[in-house]
Amino acid sequence: MATINQDQPWLLENGNPKRLSRDHKHGRTAHNMSSSSLRKKSDIKLVSKVPCALLRSFLANLQEVILGTKLSILFPAIPLAIAAQWFGFGRPWVFALSLLGLTPLAERVSFLTEQIAYFTGPTVGGLLNATCGNATEMIIAIFALAQGKIEVVKYSLLGSILSNLLLVLGTSLFCGGIANLGSEQKYDRRQADVNSSLLLLGLLCHLLPMLFSYASASSTALTLDSTLQLSRASSIVMLMAYVAYLVFQLWTHRQLFEAEEDETEGENSSEEEAVIGFGSGFAWLVGMTLVIALLSEYVVQTIEDASNTWGLSVSFLSIILLPIVGNAAEHAGAVIFAFKNKLDITLGVALGSATQIALFVVPLCVVVAWIMGVEMDLDFNILETCSLALAILATAFTLQDGSSHYLKGLVLLLCYIVIGACFFVSKTPAHNGNKINLELFRSSA
Repeated sequence: MATINQDQPWLLENGNPKRLSRDHKHGRTAHNMSSSSLRKKSDIKLVSKVPCALLRSFLANLQEVILGTKLSILFPAIPLAIAAQWFGFGRPWVFALSLLGLTPLAERVSFLTEQIAYFTGPTVGGLLNATCGNATEMIIAIFALAQGKIEVVKYSLLGSILSNLLLVLGTSLFCGGIANLGSEQKYDRRQADVNSSLLLLGLLCHLLPMLFSYASASSTALTLDSTLQLSRASSIVMLMAYVAYLVFQLWTHRQLFEAEEDETEGENSSEEEAVIGFGSGFAWLVGMTLVIALLSEYVVQTIEDASNTWGLSVSFLSIILLPIVGNAAEHAGAVIFAFKNKLDITLGVALGSATQIALFVVPLCVVVAWIMGVEMDLDFNILETCSLALAILATAFTLQDGSSHYLKGLVLLLCYIVIGACFFVSKTPAHNGNKINLELFRSSA
């Protein structure tokens, strides 16, 4: 025990040795464990009777991938969305069906990365999850950039961060507090501190371009160009910080991000093994990614039509609706683990996803836009940036003492409701928002 205290102090939890999860040796992260709460065991007795070995293998994989989740009921939305687009049905229908189809696909990508990690080891598995964990957001953003819908990109990424910090974490802490009224809910504060620091760095990189654009006394065109250059430099810094975060999480301080386990779970995790092969898993992952790309293109193409038909602003659809539907599986898993009083996993999902989007997806989009010749900057406008700042500060203050109760979750949820109401009544145009605000400021000055 003394050796642990001196050599590996991060293995202690409230003065006691922290039991580390065996799941990490297979590259399982909080995201994988969260999504696994929605999976169900497949019965392959019928498939095993198929005489042809190749067909039997394909059917077994099909059953594991398609029917191995409680969200399999949503898979019919995928062909329905394709048919609606092909036969020219109402574009709002295409938008809604595409969103529903993306929900199980996001969970299945997490499942497939976990299966591949069984063969590649924890480090490669962790890196794979770090790049594929928010594949839906990245693909939607790239298609929106290709169509010049910069504001949709900004809105959707901002919505993902707000959703993880306020909605997911708030719901988890609230439900977990209600379900565990008789026991104190504790979590590892150090993981929260690391993510909060990184989120504050990301906030700084968003604030400076916005403040620069309003504080500069030069011409509008020159200010926009300078803001763009500052945003690109800040994006490179954010990507460097994310690489350092990966090194910190996967190598130097891996134990800090591993969840506690109880004895029964330790026995079960040691017996787990891959249910599909490496080649099959990789092929399914590629196929799922292509389907996500197709549905993402439908979402980007039809979001403005859905906005006009439903009477909702593009900002509300992008900031509130897209993140809720796209990450429903992961979010539900976080809440389930909060019910089980396992807040380390819940924090790993909510804060980990928010950090990944803020320090990886957002700056990556700026760099990709730079390569594509699209002028995307980090100026998310005053309303959006202030909402982000308040969400990060509220989350950091909520998690500062290492314990939780339902009132903390309720406060975060109410913050999200107020922000959602703000964008619900907002009718800001989905294009040229930065230029419009800047020109209004110039004229008033």
